[in-house]
Formats: sequence, C-alpha cells, structure tokens
Amino acid sequence: MTADSLPGAGGAVGPCVVQYDVTNPGAEPFTYTITFSLMDEQGRAMSNVEETVASVGAGKTVRRTLEHGGYPGGGVLDAGRVRILDVERVPSDEAPAPASSCPASGLRLTADQGDAAMGLRVVGLHLENCGSRTYSLEGYPVLQLLDAEHQPVDGIEILRGTDGIPMAGGDEGPPRPVTLRPGESAVSGLAWRNTTEFGEAVTVPYVRVRAEAGADPVTVAPHLDLGTTGELGVRPWRKDETEAGRGTGESGSGRPGAQGPYGMPSSS
Repeated sequence: MTADSLPGAGGAVGPCVVQYDVTNPGAEPFTYTITFSLMDEQGRAMSNVEETVASVGAGKTVRRTLEHGGYPGGGVLDAGRVRILDVERVPSDEAPAPASSCPASGLRLTADQGDAAMGLRVVGLHLENCGSRTYSLEGYPVLQLLDAEHQPVDGIEILRGTDGIPMAGGDEGPPRPVTLRPGESAVSGLAWRNTTEFGEAVTVPYVRVRAEAGADPVTVAPHLDLGTTGELGVRPWRKDETEAGRGTGESGSGRPGAQGPYGMPSSS
C-alpha cells in the first residue's frame, strides 16, 4: 500500500490531496479497512482516520483519496504526515454490511470496538433486523477463529457462556427465544482474558460469525489477544432493549456508545 500527495485545486496553497493505492494479491475480492494516523509538523499523532475500500478484485489495484476533513489545528496534510496504523481485509462476500445498506438476508451483523479493563476483554456482537420481516432465533452465535491468512485457528476452546472467564460476569441464564421485528436488534458478545503464562501466546485477528447454524457468515476483526488462556467465551443472543421502539426499517440506525444488555457498547 502506498500514498502520495497532489497539490490543492488550481495549485492553491492549502491542504494537499493525499491518494493511496490498495492492491489485492489474493484470488478473490477482498474488502479492506485501513486506519491512518495524521501527524503534525513534529511527527506527533493528532488523530486517526479509518477508511473502507470495498470489493478490490483479485490481483487488482485501486486508488482512493484520503478523506481527511477536520484535520486538527488547521495543519497541511500531505503523505509525509500520514502513517498507516492497521490494515484489515476480509472476503468481500463476508464483509459486515455498512449502516447505509441491508443484506439480502435482512440481517446486519457487526462487531463493536469492545472494551478492556484489568486483563478482561469484551467485544459486542450486534444483529439488526434491517429487513421487512420478523426474524426469530435462539442460542449462541456460531464462531470460527481465523488467522491473518484467514485459515482456521486450532487449540482454542469456545465456551458457551462466560461463567468460565474470570471477572466476565454471568449470562443471565440459558438462551431464550429472541424475536426481532424490523428495526430491532439482538446483542451477544465475546469475552476473554489476555493472561500470558507458560506456552505461546495466541492472537486471533479475525472471527467468522454466523447468527445461527446455516446463516450467512460475516467476518469481523476483533483482534483477540487470547494470551495463553486457550479460551474464548460467547454469550447467548439477547434482545437489545436499548434499541426497543427505535426501529427504522430498511436503513436502520444505531447509537455508538449506548449500553447493551451485557453492559457492552452498542453499535450498528
């Protein structure tokens, strides 16, 4: 991935246009999410910008312009002041649907940014009925852990519930039926500890998630730093009561930072 600068329109003095290339060396289309860090004149990080480049074809290179609106301090942005912090890529047919669209299934599955405290990690999974029909499910999300090359990661026990994860709290009992009317959401979550003791620490960058067995897969990138624990807890689906009565049909909406029934951030 490369970036370069172009002068402002008409050669005017001001912020430059920063363009970057994304090359997909794979054999299928991938969707890329790139996190950029914008630097000041002293090389200090001022802010981060995340951009998604959808459906880059196999063996193809695409060029995009960095949308840097709101650059702090009125500084001039050029490629020399941009750093790439992280690059995530998932198969395009498994990429989470953006808030502005609704998959053919009528269900939009996403993961939030998670939270971390005293070695405990939690990431919320959110399932929104963005379609026009009522949807019912019961149980746990179906997970497959993937490495950086999207190959299965073995040797990790996926626990149903989080009672076995220290400090993660309970799950409010066994799974219960969940019925989602259009615009309503359900929430689940992943919980783990990043304790490192004897053995080799394991990091899992990607998780392929199905809302239930047989559902279409969605690959998210929670970057599970599992340490040497060898365990990941998954909570059952529960109705997201923070979204009750806020259905918006096809388009849907969310409230970043809102708390779901497991005390985790809620997003769409």
